[in-house]
Amino acid sequence: MSDTSSRLLKLLSLLQAPREWAGSELADRLQVSRRTIRCDVERLRGLSYPVEATMGTGGGYRLVAGMAMPPLLLDDDEAVAITVGLATAARHPVQGIGEASVRALGKLEQVLPSRLRQRVRSLNAATVSLPSGDGPGVDPVQLTTLAAAITGRERVRFGYQAGDGTGSTRLADPHRLVAAGRRWYLLAYDNDRQDWRIYRIDRIRDLQPTGARTRHAHCLPTLPPTSPASSTPSPPLTGPSPPCTLRPQRWPADWAVPQVISP
Repeated sequence: MSDTSSRLLKLLSLLQAPREWAGSELADRLQVSRRTIRCDVERLRGLSYPVEATMGTGGGYRLVAGMAMPPLLLDDDEAVAITVGLATAARHPVQGIGEASVRALGKLEQVLPSRLRQRVRSLNAATVSLPSGDGPGVDPVQLTTLAAAITGRERVRFGYQAGDGTGSTRLADPHRLVAAGRRWYLLAYDNDRQDWRIYRIDRIRDLQPTGARTRHAHCLPTLPPTSPASSTPSPPLTGPSPPCTLRPQRWPADWAVPQVISP
């Protein structure tokens, strides 16, 4: 590998950190001049890496999101974590994710160094997945839409089919996604019913973000420390109202049960 190619890889590895780098700092790290850093940044841009530069005394370089997904550099632990995660996703009941996970897993395993491939094989060989029965598939678009609404604190509207087949329309403030066994659930505040509800995501239809901000004046639930959504005790939630816990008939006491009572 040439000195230029090696330096570009080192520069890319630094820029992938979520921070802004001053040109002088990059030059010191790579032991080159600032002019060389500017030239190398232009080379990365020519390879479709979106490197943004800001001017001024506090300016610098950082890698931003672009129109396409560029190649990424991973350290050993990151590569092992992603490989194991893809193998798990390939067996998870999310529609369309299994096949894509297998393809991505094949590409990653092809280029894994032998020392990392052995770590992954050892971990897979020592791990047993308990069968949890067949579960309905979940549209990954629904999961990402709900996740974005939770992060952005955006109210959503959707159709919902209860266990007895009854359909209804819900206007809800999404709070948390929960993966339990072979099913996905949404914990949300139902504005029409003025109470917290747990929805099976495979029963949600016509999901639409409303653009309205969620209201956090109502009582926020505290997740049980043994629930799949939290492996550690939940920290106290701060806000205009004190934390609360869902009523027993709305919150499953044991997340190993096959189903949650339909709201």
